[in-house]
Amino acid sequence: MLKGKKILLGVTGSIAAYKAALLTRLLKKEEAEVQVVMTASASSFITPLTLATLSEKPVLSEFVKDKTGSWNNHVELGLWADVLLIAPASANTLAKMASGLCDNLLTAVYLSARCPVFVAPAMDLDMYAHPSTTANLQKLGQWGNRVIDATTGQLASGLHGKGRMSEPADIVEVLKQHFTGKQLLKGKKVLVTAGPTQEFIDPVRYISNGSSGKMGYAIAEAMHHAGAEVTLVSGPVQVRLNASGIRLLEVTTAEEMYRATGEHYENSHIAIFTAAVSDYTPSVTSEIKLKKSTPTLQINLKKSPDIALEMGKRKKPGQMNVGFALETDNELLNARKKLKVKHMDLIVLNSLRDQGAGFGHDTNLVTFIDARKQRRTELKTKQQLAVEIVEEIALRFNKLKA
Repeated sequence: MLKGKKILLGVTGSIAAYKAALLTRLLKKEEAEVQVVMTASASSFITPLTLATLSEKPVLSEFVKDKTGSWNNHVELGLWADVLLIAPASANTLAKMASGLCDNLLTAVYLSARCPVFVAPAMDLDMYAHPSTTANLQKLGQWGNRVIDATTGQLASGLHGKGRMSEPADIVEVLKQHFTGKQLLKGKKVLVTAGPTQEFIDPVRYISNGSSGKMGYAIAEAMHHAGAEVTLVSGPVQVRLNASGIRLLEVTTAEEMYRATGEHYENSHIAIFTAAVSDYTPSVTSEIKLKKSTPTLQINLKKSPDIALEMGKRKKPGQMNVGFALETDNELLNARKKLKVKHMDLIVLNSLRDQGAGFGHDTNLVTFIDARKQRRTELKTKQQLAVEIVEEIALRFNKLKA
């Protein structure tokens, strides 16, 4: 899939720069043509000789090539590449890209590039979570750059959290998916719900769950890259969209999500219910903060709107509904019951018994279940799994329309 593709690989000053060696090797193994451009600080973490040997091309880092005055033409480099991939992308380089600064060859190439741009951030967790970094990544995503989100794990600082560069093999998979150019759902209207809901007891306390929204957001982005027109109805999450062109509707409660989903359901071709909607909500919400005045507190609850069930009742011929089920026991039995009762065409089943799957993780594995069969996936990153889910849905939707 990458044979003959011209990959301009930007390497910046991050401890994750050592992964650029494996990334280069994997790209060459796929028979891509790789030209490495390094920032000055990147050479403190990995030598240009290493990357030059692996890429079979001299590594570029300065505007001026030699004493004769010849130069590395950033414009020509930007025109040469089929893809500009910056991995790792440090907080410093992201800030320069978002601000239009070009005080080095790599950022000058970025501003000149007409090809798609992919960035794989890598930094410590507090740097990654800082509002300035968040804003810079959002800005780059809104401009059409593809952000390959960082993952959670052990960091060079000794801390554990989000900020690790996505693994080289996963980055190569992202590029493969890009070059396949699969517009499986071009022009189709897709509605996705994601994240938890919050049902308020009083102005400061609420009932919720541990859903991070990562899977729903990954599916929304994968649907967008498959050519669909995506509307994402999201509960409160800390996830950010890494793609422009997705319509984001932010809600808080189950009732708000029900109304927003209902407004856009009629015109959707496919509806995907990944949100972890609270099953119950307080019958009465106190207008003032409840005081800790008694040994026990009793709260009366009522059922929240069952969004998937209600939309299933409204489903028209040609529409496709996809539900998600998170179970702890009797997984297949409960999922099949949900498939039937809620008029779903497909259930994507998560089991909390599976290590590395479910709430909060950057990875997931699922079982696809329909009226006739079931198929279990391998453990993958949520971005990788989102692509597989989209392909599964597209295959079934196209059969439904046939």
